[in-house]
Amino acid sequence: MPIHEVLSGALATGVLSLPFGIPQAGLPKSAEIAVAAPAKKGWALYTVQPGDTLSAIAARFGVEAKAIMWSSGITSVALHPGDVLRIPLTDLATDAAHLPPGVREYTVRSGDTVESVARRFDLTPLGLISANPALDSLDRLEVGSTLYIPTGEAGLLLQLKKGETIKDLAARYGLSVAKVAKANALKSPTEVSAGDFILLPGVQAKATYSKLLALQTAERKAREEEARRQQLEAQRLEAERQAKLEAQRKQQAEQARQQALQRQQAQARSRQQSQSEVRRANYVVAAAGYRYPVTNFVITTYFGQRGAYQRVHTGIDLAAPMGTPIYAARAGTVEEAGWSPYGYGLHVMLNHGGAVETLYGHMSRIVARPGQYVERGQLIGYVGSTGWSTGPHCHFEVRVNGVPRNPLAYLP
Repeated sequence: MPIHEVLSGALATGVLSLPFGIPQAGLPKSAEIAVAAPAKKGWALYTVQPGDTLSAIAARFGVEAKAIMWSSGITSVALHPGDVLRIPLTDLATDAAHLPPGVREYTVRSGDTVESVARRFDLTPLGLISANPALDSLDRLEVGSTLYIPTGEAGLLLQLKKGETIKDLAARYGLSVAKVAKANALKSPTEVSAGDFILLPGVQAKATYSKLLALQTAERKAREEEARRQQLEAQRLEAERQAKLEAQRKQQAEQARQQALQRQQAQARSRQQSQSEVRRANYVVAAAGYRYPVTNFVITTYFGQRGAYQRVHTGIDLAAPMGTPIYAARAGTVEEAGWSPYGYGLHVMLNHGGAVETLYGHMSRIVARPGQYVERGQLIGYVGSTGWSTGPHCHFEVRVNGVPRNPLAYLP
């Protein structure tokens, strides 16, 4: 039988037996060489169940979470029910890992950080990191994951690798085997195996802690920068909103200004038209012999609308001193001469024929008599302040068919 076939079969069974016919110099006939069994390699498929976390699954199978992520081709620790994971198999013992007597387990809760957990158990952050050197953040702890809490002597907590001994760890960190054995309550180095945790008393993971502090600072700066960016973005959006509102206000103000200008222009055109009509009327009526009823006067109120909440003024007010003579603006018959129930006080109304009448109000004394015919410029009374009046003046009206008209259209 060829030698490579013998070796192949031996590797499959874990024991190499030398066949007959092969020289056995220096070895007794019954000698056997023990060969370690081949490592258990491969994957186990696991379907994620509700409530599962990556760290809990890793602990259940005795592998690192990163190994599961690498084997399953995932980049996030977030899992969803129904996901299928590939769990890498190892040759570590399947029994629960041994913990030193001075170390306990703690399950991470929502909101936990390294600082808050350390404070809860009266530890320093460095002491907690030394007991959990595999942590990759001081702030981001996965809910449901396990932290190791030293309740006695503090130190570096490491998991024994395959082929590694307590003597190897003690030599690596400059400790005596006796000191390591005492800290872990070991009577013999053979009491531990690969996968068990070993506490190295007095050793601190300063390099790891410094790296995590630098990472924490960088992450905080990144968060602050993101907060500043969001604040600047909010300010930019607010500035754009304010600019838009300001543009709308300006547009509305411009529209209001244009509307006001249009109203002013319309009023100006109306005044021009009215004045034009008055001028045209003056040429027509001047021949009819109209005159102002008083001399040396001031027009204090004109014909038309006086305000938003005031009555339309039906004539013109000619302010003059008390007792100033009032004359007939045109020849006609005295239609009324007496007290007015409509606020004109002592007043006179003349009928000029053709449905045209003139009225003279607020007199202090009346001279004309009802039914009397008076000539243009004939005295009919005196200026006063009777009736609804705020001072001595003559209220003068022109009516056509009983409708008041602008007296300025009938005066020279």
